[in-house]
Amino acid sequence: MVEAMQKRASQGSKVKSFDSIVLKFPKIDESMRKYKTTFQQFDEDSNGVIDREELRHCFQKLDIPLTDEELNDLFEACDINHDKGMEFNEFIVLICLVYLLQDDPIAVQAKNNMGMPSLESTFETLVDAFVFLDKNKNGYVSKSEMIEAINETSSGERSSGRIAMRRFEEMDWDKNGMVNFKEFLFAFTRWVGIDEDEDQEGEDAV
Repeated sequence: MVEAMQKRASQGSKVKSFDSIVLKFPKIDESMRKYKTTFQQFDEDSNGVIDREELRHCFQKLDIPLTDEELNDLFEACDINHDKGMEFNEFIVLICLVYLLQDDPIAVQAKNNMGMPSLESTFETLVDAFVFLDKNKNGYVSKSEMIEAINETSSGERSSGRIAMRRFEEMDWDKNGMVNFKEFLFAFTRWVGIDEDEDQEGEDAV
């Protein structure tokens, strides 16, 4: 994924400010929610998460050939909180991974079979946003790059540094001081409110 983002970063970003990313939250949120039906089809036992076997069954139904190793790698990459189940926001990360690997023949087939064209513009927006933050084009966003990106937007407001730090901490899931695209995506689903709705649905079902 890092190599895919480095390649994409070399093309530059159309994003001019962090505020312009924020303004797109509602449209991104709406686009992602349309994929809820697909997620529910994957979730065969309707328990709100996709496990490895459900993911395997889904790809089999879609005639997408994956080895056990490839399937496990994909699952591990998307099960960000390591609870052995892929929630809806993690599923969005899975779909975007498939989008990023668009030159891979298996990924191309997956995109076609999963009806991905409707989400491609959304993912392109997210990729563009990450490239905007990744100032040195190394496939990661550092704390200093996040501060720089928000400072460009805020005209030197005193609070901008705190905002940047808070956003960075929300993104840096493994707390290693660097944010990859997977962590960025996961944070984005929180920012637009998808995971909050997931929590609420779980509470309503109890």
